[in-house]
Formats: sequence, C-alpha cells, structure tokens
Amino acid sequence: MDLETILSFNWGAMAPEFIILGVATLLSLLDLFVKQSVDRKQFAWLGLAGIIVALGFVFMQLDDPATQILENTYRLDSFSKIFKIVLLIGAGFVMLLAAGYEPKEKLEDKGEFYYLFLTALLGAMMMASSGDLVTLFVGLELLSLSSYILAGLRKKHLPSNEAAMKYLINGGISTAITLFGMSYVYGLTGSTNLIEIRTQLAGYISPDLQYLVAISFFILFVGLAFKIASAPFHMWAADVYQGSPMPVTAFLSVVSKTAGFVIILRLFLTIFSQAPANGGTTGLLTAMQDYIAIIAAVTMIVGNLLALRQRNVKRLFAYSSIAHAGYVLVAFMALSPFMFDGIWFYLLAYVLMNLGAFAVLQIVVTKTGKEDIAEFAGLYRTSPFLAIALGVFILSLAGIPGTAGFIAKLNIFLGTLFMEHYVLAAVMITVTVISYVYYFGLLTQLFFRPAAHKEGYKLPVSIIIVIVLALAGTIALGVFPDLALNLFYDNTNFGFDFLQ
Repeated sequence: MDLETILSFNWGAMAPEFIILGVATLLSLLDLFVKQSVDRKQFAWLGLAGIIVALGFVFMQLDDPATQILENTYRLDSFSKIFKIVLLIGAGFVMLLAAGYEPKEKLEDKGEFYYLFLTALLGAMMMASSGDLVTLFVGLELLSLSSYILAGLRKKHLPSNEAAMKYLINGGISTAITLFGMSYVYGLTGSTNLIEIRTQLAGYISPDLQYLVAISFFILFVGLAFKIASAPFHMWAADVYQGSPMPVTAFLSVVSKTAGFVIILRLFLTIFSQAPANGGTTGLLTAMQDYIAIIAAVTMIVGNLLALRQRNVKRLFAYSSIAHAGYVLVAFMALSPFMFDGIWFYLLAYVLMNLGAFAVLQIVVTKTGKEDIAEFAGLYRTSPFLAIALGVFILSLAGIPGTAGFIAKLNIFLGTLFMEHYVLAAVMITVTVISYVYYFGLLTQLFFRPAAHKEGYKLPVSIIIVIVLALAGTIALGVFPDLALNLFYDNTNFGFDFLQ
C-alpha cells in the first residue's frame, strides 16, 4: 500500500480514536517527565477533556453515512457510533471516580491509571468499529492487557495482587479459546473480513462443514462469555471486583462489560445470522437460540442467588453485574425487532445507575476502610444526599417504575414476549423479584438502621459531578425514555448499514 493510497483514506472517521490515543500518549509522557511532587489527580481532568472531545466528534458523526477504511477493517457505521456513545459516557464517569479516589495506602504510580484506562477505552472503541477478525482481536487484547494491569494497581494491597493474577489467568484462557474459534472461522472461509465471511457462510455449505461452523460458534461464545461474566464463566468476577481499586471495579463492571457485548453483537450478528444450520433450513443464530436462552437463564439465576449471601458490597455488586449480563443476553437471544434499541438503552441505563452507585460506594469504603454492608447503616442520618442518591440507583437496578432500570428491563421483557419466549420471560420476572431481597436489604441499612458512623462524608467535586449527572440521567430516562430512544432512532441509520 503506497503513501498516496494511505493519504486518500478518510482518516476523519477515526477522529475519536485518534483523540483518545493522543491524550493517552500525552499523559504517559507527562507521568514520565513531570516531577513526582506534582499531584497526578490533574491527569484525570485532562483525560476527561479528551473523552468529552471524542464524544463530541461521535455526536457530529451521527448523521454521516456509513464508511470504511483500511480495506474494510475499520467501519464507521450506526452500530459503532451509537455504542461508542455508551462507552465514552461510562469512561467519563470512571475518570471522575478515579480523580476522587484516595485509598488509605498511597498509590505510588497513580498516573499509570489514567493512560492505561484510556488505552483500554481505545481498545473497546476499536472493537465497536472493527470489520475484521484481526482488528477485533487487537482491540480485545488492548482492552484486556490494560485491564490486567489496572486490577493490580494497588501494588501493596494483597487482594489487588490476587485480583490481577486471577484476572490474568482467566483472561489468558478465554483469549486462547476466542482465538481458537476465530481460527475455525478463518479455516472455513479463508478470510478475516467479517462481511466476506458472512457472504461465504451465507452460501451453500455442505452438511459436514455446517457442524464445524456450529463448533466455531460455540467456541467463540464460550471465549467471549468470559468478558461479560456470564455463567458458568463468571467465577473470576467476584474476586477480581473485590480486590481491584474501586474505579477499576466500576470500569470492569460497566465499560468492559459493554465492550464485551459490543464484540458479541458485531461478531455473531455479522457472521452467524445467515450461516445455515439443520441442513440449511434455518440460520445458525436462530438455531442456537435455545442454548443461548439456557446460558441467559442460568446467568440470571446464579447472579441473583449468589448475591443474596453477600456481605461485601463489592462482591454483591459483582454478582448483581452477572445478573444484569443475563438480562442483556435475554435480549440477544430473543432476536426481536427491538433487540438493538433494547440492548443499547439497557447498557446506557446500566452505565448511569451502576456508576452512580459506585461513586457512593467509593466514598463510604474509602472513608471507613471496610467493605461490609453494615458500614452503610444509617447513612441517611449522617449524609442524606448520599443515601437518597444510592437509594435511587438501587431502585433503578432493581427495576422499580420511575427509573431508567425499569424501562430498560421492560423493553427486554416485552421483546421476549413478542418473540413468544414465555419461559425465559417468566424466569426474568422471577429472578427480578428475587433481586429485591438483597437490593432492599441494602436500602434497609441506609434508612432503617442506627447510624454506623457519627461523622458525615466529605465529597470531592468529581464525585459530586458523577452522582448528580447519574442521578439526573437515571430519573430522566425513567420518566422520559424517549430522550434516549429518539437519539437512537433519529440520528442513526440502524439496520441499513450494519451488514453492508
């Protein structure tokens, strides 16, 4: 490829990625050359500025037609743009959480967090725009390798070291499985381009090779199920969430999980939706609905049941996160006409309510040095603002009407009923009711127990910003969901450029 060809590409399509890359590079250089006496918290505001600028470019690109560069390895289509909005909003909140994070032991290399986090975000954004297996895998590894280091950022904290080691081992295994599944797809088609693979698999495939396509489907799904912590591939989540620094736990719970669903949607809907199964009578993705339904049901059940026994708030939210992954898998399994908007709205609502909750958790855990639920007892008496905010976030996570979480679950539930998956809809309702036990148990601690601490909490500006914005978004999307859904429908060309 000569220089003239390279310069002819529409590099403006990658403007958000270039911004994140540039800021990450700048922060790494500043961390290297700026004196150690300079407070690294200032890096967070520079990183946040880069995220906001990148988000602005994404909004400006919403009306642009679908485009591709680098031989269709990078695609700027409706799918990538709409999910980058969720990724960047979640990343902005996590950056603010990091700015207000002060563990009892001083972090010697706190500056590392900001540029490692941005490189992980860059990997997630590349996954959203990937049109090739190689690009997908590079984005996945960029996200994963940065995450392993972030989990062990508290180098003198034994649980953080344990979290990083467990995450690295489990992540390495899942990466190997994912790459093995990709090798099957490449071996069957001779191409790494997703559209070319789709075209070849949609054509005639002998019954013998159809079994190999199905095997590649299973291998890829198992490998990527780790990223979203769906059962039975969830074992790492509780320990990693508990041991990681609070901003990293929030990142893994929201941004990393969103990226996992992005790659699953991009990969499976492009490659396997038209691949023949059962002798060519049905599409492979449709034929696999029952198996995905089982995993979704088990994920919801396991996440909610294990959360009932938790006293550690990080572990409780880890299992809650697993349960929410099951809800999104229900929407993916149903393949309803409302699948994309349902998943997108759910992930957006999850960003707001979960990161808002983590902001409150970070304040209490950092001040008390303990992660037990009992530390939140009587929070309403010592800090009414924190208690009311956390109460709203918990109600939204539980799916109570008037919150974004209710609308998000309702969309998925109605889509499941529309496709006549009545058993899975019943399971979803049942486990949602079960979740009320531990969610309302935490509410009981907040409002109906004697105060565990007499002193109030000092709130950093960055944490106040997160709580206020998340609180406003959670309530606004619960009362006026069209604020987000109109953005989805009016500013995207979804369904017309995703598979072209």
